Amino acid sequence: MEHGLIRMSMAFLKRDLLVAASYRASFMMDFVSIAARVATFFFIAKMFGPSSAPFMAEFGGDYFPFVLIGLAFGDYFKAAMDGFSGNISTEQSEGTIEVLLLSPRPLSAIMIAGSLGDFVVISIRVLAYIIAGSLLFGFTLGNINFASFFVSLVLTILSFSALGILSAAFLLVFKRGDPVNFAVSGLSRLLGGVYFPIAVLPGWLHGLSYLLPITHALSALRKSILMGSGITEIYPELAALLVFASVLLPASVLCFNLALKRTKLNGSLLFT
Repeated sequence: MEHGLIRMSMAFLKRDLLVAASYRASFMMDFVSIAARVATFFFIAKMFGPSSAPFMAEFGGDYFPFVLIGLAFGDYFKAAMDGFSGNISTEQSEGTIEVLLLSPRPLSAIMIAGSLGDFVVISIRVLAYIIAGSLLFGFTLGNINFASFFVSLVLTILSFSALGILSAAFLLVFKRGDPVNFAVSGLSRLLGGVYFPIAVLPGWLHGLSYLLPITHALSALRKSILMGSGITEIYPELAALLVFASVLLPASVLCFNLALKRTKLNGSLLFT
């Protein structure tokens, strides 16, 4: 069973990479867009200067590396929130979801395997952000702690994926209305520390930000990359992400399976 799941995942990955590679012009324009975005925030950082340092002391005090990590790894959140529901919509519109339902494996497992390509493509985008920041504006990975970075990244993807699966469950039921994606994405942009440290938020919003996995994910990633923090030093963030993943992943898969059962019963599975 495990070997079959691995083969299926690799097949989906090969398909998605071939599709992505076929749009070479789009790929190149995406890299240009990333470089332009990095440049924009570099000059914004120069405008702020040292005035922003007190709010970011735990991340080194420099706004540009801070926001570069937020821009780069925030894409994992977007991939998780949009990828699973996007795969569902694609399979429905192309009429291939019926074929997937004939598989002996649960549709939720197939969707997870099918999203592997999204995360690989996003990883390439993250690398492009890092390269652009390094070559153009002097960003460095000299302080990175690879062990804590890897653990942070794995827990980040698991936590974000749980929200993405939950979003896909709502899409199955509501079709075009997805309150999970709308609410969580909006709050994460405002409160998750993507563009600015949560230290600038007023007290009640500061507390609310800790209810979002992206807050803990970006904090752990920034500390492991910018400050070289070890696993013990970012244990609070890792523990929070582990709780999110442990609770939300089983709950989201359950919700997805219940949503799938409902759409089968009312005959709306094939409609977008």
